[in-house]
Amino acid sequence: MSKTQRRWLITGCSSGFGRELAKAVLARGDRAVITARHTESLQDLVSAYPDTAMAKALDLTKQESIPPFMRAVERSLGGVDVLVNNAGFGVLGAVEELTPEEYRPMFETNFFGTVELTRALLPAMRERRSGHIVNVSSIAGVITRGAYGFYAATKFALEGVSEALAAELSPLGIHVTLVEPGPFRTDFAGRSLQLSRTVIEDYADTAGASRAAISQRNGRQTGDPARAAAVILQAVDAEQPPFRLPLGAFAHQRVREKVAALEDALAWEAIAGKATEFPDQE
Repeated sequence: MSKTQRRWLITGCSSGFGRELAKAVLARGDRAVITARHTESLQDLVSAYPDTAMAKALDLTKQESIPPFMRAVERSLGGVDVLVNNAGFGVLGAVEELTPEEYRPMFETNFFGTVELTRALLPAMRERRSGHIVNVSSIAGVITRGAYGFYAATKFALEGVSEALAAELSPLGIHVTLVEPGPFRTDFAGRSLQLSRTVIEDYADTAGASRAAISQRNGRQTGDPARAAAVILQAVDAEQPPFRLPLGAFAHQRVREKVAALEDALAWEAIAGKATEFPDQE
């Protein structure tokens, strides 16, 4: 059990990281509001922990419902110590293949809804001068590839907001952690994944290859969500929590690839650096 009973709000708990984290949080004696679009999938957790688990329906695409939802959560828990923004899904396809009707709902959930839920909680955290916001991003929010363009864009946006939040909230005693998983055995590549309805043959070796690879890998990913949940708990408990938390060997390898790729940004420094500034700045 944690030294002090914490109060958690965890989104997207029907499966995957959200469910495993909810189980770990409740097993150690913390209290939690756990959410899904349909709460039937959460009833076993509520039954197992009737005194500390509360299930609430939440659809992040219905942003008008977020302020009253957050007020209800605050009343139920008496405050939120840790917010875990985990709800989200993926839509894969080449940039040209996907339509706004396919990719915009993903932005509403993965980014805009997550941001509005966080904003609704911030006044109470600021008043208490404490709290921890855990944003579940993806290694695709660090470095991406064909077919992941729009999904990565939702996570790149979340990472940008998280960097700003960390700078704004650190002086107020509020921590921010970005979780960046690689491939894990969750429903991301299964029932949650959507593929572009349009397939353009010219992208067969790029976006098409990525679509095929993730479908073939589903159920055989090396990452264990339960072990990931244990690491996230360890990070939240740390005296100095990490800002970035890549999960899995693949994620760490991709971070190294990103660092190496960023070296290219300096290749033109002599031409595009000081040479582009006003002469009196030289």
